[in-house]
Amino acid sequence: MASTGAKDRPGLPLPAGMKPPVVDFRDLAGEAGLKAVIVSGEFKQNYLVEGTGTGVALLDYDNDGLLDIFLVNADRIKPLSPPPAVHLYRNLGGLRFEDVTDRAGLGHTGWGQGVCAGDFDNDGFVDLFIGQWGHSLLLRNLGNGKFRDETKDRGLYQPASRWSTGCAFIDYDRDGYLDLVVANYVDFQPSDVSKQGDPEACDWKGLSVPCGPRGQKGETMLLYRNDGYGHFSDVSKKAGVEVPRRYYGFTVLTGDFDNDGWPDFYVACDSTPSLMFWNKRDGTFEETGVVAGVALNEDGREQAGMGATAADYNGDGYLDIFKTNFSSDTSTLYRSTRDGGFLDVTAGSGLAVHTRAVKWGTGFLDIDQDGWKDLFVAAGHIYPFVDGSGVGETFKQPRELFWNRGDGNFFDMSATSGQGIAAQHSSRGIAIGDLDNDGEMEIVVVNLFEPPSLLKNFGKKGNSLLIRALTVSGRDAIGSRVTVTTGAHKQIDEVRSGGFHISQGDFRVHFGLGQAVKADIAIRWLGGKTETFPAVDANQLVVIRQGKGIIESRRFVKGSSRMLPAGGVR
Repeated sequence: MASTGAKDRPGLPLPAGMKPPVVDFRDLAGEAGLKAVIVSGEFKQNYLVEGTGTGVALLDYDNDGLLDIFLVNADRIKPLSPPPAVHLYRNLGGLRFEDVTDRAGLGHTGWGQGVCAGDFDNDGFVDLFIGQWGHSLLLRNLGNGKFRDETKDRGLYQPASRWSTGCAFIDYDRDGYLDLVVANYVDFQPSDVSKQGDPEACDWKGLSVPCGPRGQKGETMLLYRNDGYGHFSDVSKKAGVEVPRRYYGFTVLTGDFDNDGWPDFYVACDSTPSLMFWNKRDGTFEETGVVAGVALNEDGREQAGMGATAADYNGDGYLDIFKTNFSSDTSTLYRSTRDGGFLDVTAGSGLAVHTRAVKWGTGFLDIDQDGWKDLFVAAGHIYPFVDGSGVGETFKQPRELFWNRGDGNFFDMSATSGQGIAAQHSSRGIAIGDLDNDGEMEIVVVNLFEPPSLLKNFGKKGNSLLIRALTVSGRDAIGSRVTVTTGAHKQIDEVRSGGFHISQGDFRVHFGLGQAVKADIAIRWLGGKTETFPAVDANQLVVIRQGKGIIESRRFVKGSSRMLPAGGVR
């Protein structure tokens, strides 16, 4: 995998008089009942497909107002008996979860990789798509607590085996029906490559390692259009998404990156230039990663991109992109230049500090709720045999946390943010959401060959708003832009599917408000219309339906999954 040979360097110091927040992340997964172990090949990691890991989705599958957790599982080259299963955990409230996998009609799906969510048939129940090595799956939510594989019925089955990774539902043509983007990684068969330990195996820092992805056949991306009746057709070539098969695609990140009201998408690619697909507003896309400045780093090097997340970290009204990479390299922060381009500002913003970690899942979130998005990164090596090898890296690695100073720069708080950050695992996918409905965001992290982590911050935080935007049909308004204003400070975010690292987070959009007790809300719906809601009280969930206004608002109750009515249904 690509590396730059970068060395660890200190982050930016804090200006005089500026103090970081008190942050205390703790892992509550055990007491929450999250016990499923993620399988990803043999622990020895003989082949590339065993090291990429799996994703996680946070979704309210039963519409009870609580986010549930769906964990993707992989498999082994030599089959296990019984085979590894996906796991669906139903949220019981109070950060307690029940494994309802069997009850939901779920089980072994194949060699799972990534997952994304979206209500593709507009029936009011959110569905799932799983990217897999082999054959990917569309799991339709039947609305009775069960899911059913409808891949073939919906036009998404491909007879040939393929290694699909990340995905995202996206209404790219703004017709009110969710389409689907799927990233593909490598044209891979174990019989075609040498495994770790073979005489023909590859060399990394003097160690015999599984080969790939370099030297293996690359892939292209897929776009499926929804016909409005819940059936998909492959429009990849027609829409300009079928790039030459020379990319190793991982995470699909959606966003209106040029503020024209039409959804674009970015694909973080491993060891090849990453891809930016600009929506041309005529049913087609143009791939402009190099021109836009998000394909390579500031030195013009391709990187081993893994995860990706977007936010307006500097408050200029445009979405910026953060991408994680392999070890011997930093992660990359691309700042929007507000003209369709981006600049790599990693070093100058204080983020070019950790180079010994293999970085995967990542997400912007406001850890102290001061109105500025911070950054979380999960890490973990792909080679267990690095332990004791003398290369200065370990299989299990700590997480990273960066506090947004509010001046366009970040402060590294990785060493002072609690055991949940310091604990070492070999992690992959992450997802962020408010699991206990207290107005604060939790992080679920996939750990290979272990149960997941559920990280909650017990530090001091400001006020917040949690906004759920619904379309006219009542589904989550993926692609809609939400703006929250407090005084002179304006924040933006979007309802999105996918992202992080081949994972799915909360559809509800979270905003820290600091000490503000009210905020103005504006929603630009995907069709172009904007609705505004002035002087909304802080510390509540607000549900807004297009054309009908605020239909529900509930105050947060700290330490509880209950929410008290704040004016009730309006």
